[in-house]
Amino acid sequence: MKQFTRSITLFCLLGIMLPAGLKAQKSDSLMVRRIFDYYLLKAKSYDNLRYLTTRIGGRLSGSPQAAKAVDWAKKAMYDAGADTVYLQPCKVPHWVRGAAEQCQMFSKGIKTPLNICALGGSVATPKTGLTAEVIEVKSFEELDSLGEKNIKGRIVFYNVFFDQAKLSTGAMYGESVKYRWAGASRAAKYGAVATMVRSMSSVDNDFPHTGAMGYDTTVSKRKIPSCALSYAAASKLAAALVKDQHTQVSLKMSCTMLPDELSYNVVGEIEGSENADEIILAGGHLDSWDNGQGAHDDGSGVVQAIEVLAMFKQLGIKPKHTIRAVAFMNEENGGAGGKAYFEDTKEKGLKHILAIESDAGGFCPRGIGVDTLHGAYKRLLSWKPVLNEYYLQYIDAGGGGADISRLRDLGVPLLGIEPDGQKYFDYHHTADDTFDKVNKRELHLSAGIIGSIVYLVDFYGI
Repeated sequence: MKQFTRSITLFCLLGIMLPAGLKAQKSDSLMVRRIFDYYLLKAKSYDNLRYLTTRIGGRLSGSPQAAKAVDWAKKAMYDAGADTVYLQPCKVPHWVRGAAEQCQMFSKGIKTPLNICALGGSVATPKTGLTAEVIEVKSFEELDSLGEKNIKGRIVFYNVFFDQAKLSTGAMYGESVKYRWAGASRAAKYGAVATMVRSMSSVDNDFPHTGAMGYDTTVSKRKIPSCALSYAAASKLAAALVKDQHTQVSLKMSCTMLPDELSYNVVGEIEGSENADEIILAGGHLDSWDNGQGAHDDGSGVVQAIEVLAMFKQLGIKPKHTIRAVAFMNEENGGAGGKAYFEDTKEKGLKHILAIESDAGGFCPRGIGVDTLHGAYKRLLSWKPVLNEYYLQYIDAGGGGADISRLRDLGVPLLGIEPDGQKYFDYHHTADDTFDKVNKRELHLSAGIIGSIVYLVDFYGI
C-alpha cells in the first residue's frame, strides 16, 4: 500500500512538473478519445443516412423529394439537440430529367443500345429523337482544329479519360469536368446537333454519371442536348468509331427546365455560453442528383454536420461559441444555398471563426485542407498529434467547399474534410450512389474528426 501511495504521489508530482503544452495535449487527447467513443458507440449518423437515402431518395433541387428532405433535416436537427432550427429561403432551379433516356448505336449494320443519362440543365432532343453521325474528340483543341466543316450536323463525343498518373481522384475530376460543363456550347459553335461525354470516372461499369452542364450564349446561342455515356458505353462507341467512321447514334431525351422553386437551407444551432455572437459552422449539401440516393454525395456530409450538435448535447459540453449545422440546398446545379447563406451572413454582420464542409463522401478519414487565414492552418496543425491515431494522415494548407467558399470574402477561414477518395468517383452522380455503399464505421470515423475539430476550435478559438 505504501509503495502504491508513493507511486501515485510521484505521478502527481510529475504531472505538475509537465510543461503546460504537454499537459494541454494530454487533456485534449483524453477529450478527443471521449468524443470518438461517442461517435463509434452511440452516434446516429448512419441511421439518419439510412432514412434520408432510402425513405426520401434522390433530392434534386426543386423536386418533391428535396422538399421532404428539408422537413426531415429540420426534425433531425431538433432531435439532435439544436436549441434553434430555422429555414433560410433560396430560389433554386427546377430541372426535370423526364422519362425518356434512350440511345442506340448503329455501326456496320449492327444496332447496339448504349447506357446514357442526360446532363443536368440539358435541353431535350426533339420528341421523336435525333439521329446523326458521331465525331470523337479528345480535347477542345482538337474540336477547334476540326472546325465547322467536320462537325456540323454531327454529334460530338468527348472521349476524355481520367489521368491515372494523378494520385488525387479529385484532381482527375477537376481536369476532365470542363468537357461536361462547357462541351455543348463549344460544339454548338461549329454546328453540332448534340454532345456526349465519357462519364467522369475511372471505373469500367455501365452506370452513367450525370452532373451539371451549362450553356454559354456568348459562345453559341444554340442550345443542344447533352448527355453522359457510361464508361462501358463510351468504350463501345470508341471501338465502333475505329472500325466505322460513319457510326451513327440515335438519341432521345425528354428533360426540361421548369420555373425556379422556393427552397431552403436548414440551419440548426446550439447557442454559445460565452461568445454567442461567434459561429463555428459544420455543413454539407442536402440536395443530390435524382438518379441515385445521394448517399456519398452528400447525404454523408449532412448527417455528419447534424451529429456535431448531438455530440455536444450527449456529452454535456456547453460550447463557448455558437455551433451551427447547415444543410445547404442546391450545391449540385446552381449553388443557390451557399449564395443565400453568404448574403444572410453579410447582411446581418455575422461573425464565423471557422466554416467546415464535408462533401467528399462518407469514407475513412485521411486528411483535411484548412485555410491560412487568421492562423487557422497553424492552429489546426498544432492538434495533429492529438488526431493522428484517428487516421488523420495530413493537414494541408488551403481548403474549403463549394457551399462555404464565398465566406472567405468575409474573412472566414475555411476547412474541407478529405476522406479516402479513391472510390468516390466510382459512385459520384450515379444510380449506384446508394446507402449500401457507405460503411458505418468509416462514416462515423470521419464524423468524429469533424466533431473533434469543432470541439477544439470552440475550446481554444482560432
